[in-house]
Amino acid sequence: MRQEKASAIIAGASGLVGDELLHQLLACEHFNIVYSLSRRELPFHSKNLTQIVHPELRVTTWDETDHTPTYGYICLGTTTKQAGSSKDLEAIDYQLVKDVANTMHLLGVKNITVVSSFGAHPWSPSHYLRCKGKMEQALSKMGFARCTFVRPGPLTGERSKPRKDEIIVQRLFEIIHPLMMGPLGNLEPIPAEDVARNMLTLSLEPEYTDSKKTQVISGKALIRKKSSHKNDKNKSA
Repeated sequence: MRQEKASAIIAGASGLVGDELLHQLLACEHFNIVYSLSRRELPFHSKNLTQIVHPELRVTTWDETDHTPTYGYICLGTTTKQAGSSKDLEAIDYQLVKDVANTMHLLGVKNITVVSSFGAHPWSPSHYLRCKGKMEQALSKMGFARCTFVRPGPLTGERSKPRKDEIIVQRLFEIIHPLMMGPLGNLEPIPAEDVARNMLTLSLEPEYTDSKKTQVISGKALIRKKSSHKNDKNKSA
């Protein structure tokens, strides 16, 4: 029996991970329509891409004839330096992500996959990690059938505006890599392309049991999955 194709919606497609994920979604045979929710129009087009542009990432109109997106992906995030203050960071990493997730839920999304961060916890002493933890907690209670959070370490890839802190971490990692064992393995830098590929793969895995509707994937697990992807490619070559 031929499986009916699904539709997806992604927020944050102009970012490092989001840009990679959008291209992978458009290339994936599982989806017939991909909606992108962004503040400004993306600089490319595809017959399978429908762009929703709003300065506050809201969906103000929706036609009943539009395909219902049952898969949702959120790749939003910032830093205190970029945001301008701790309050502004929280407005994006917590409140905006929560609002976008709620919008996706109202549109019909059942399966949501979100970029978080290593060390995320609602009671973390770090404001950044506390915002990520509060975000995870809020989305887990929204009623999605499946909710997946990926917690990568520092990202590698070409940003339009490189982050100085990520460059420093990447160089430092080259020196201390042999010493990074156990939990420290979660801090290993990972290419944005691999994070995106993991997000897509995880979202399409068989349904969870009732006790595992929320899943958190550590940076270390993302690295392992990256290696398994490469092994699968080698076997099929």
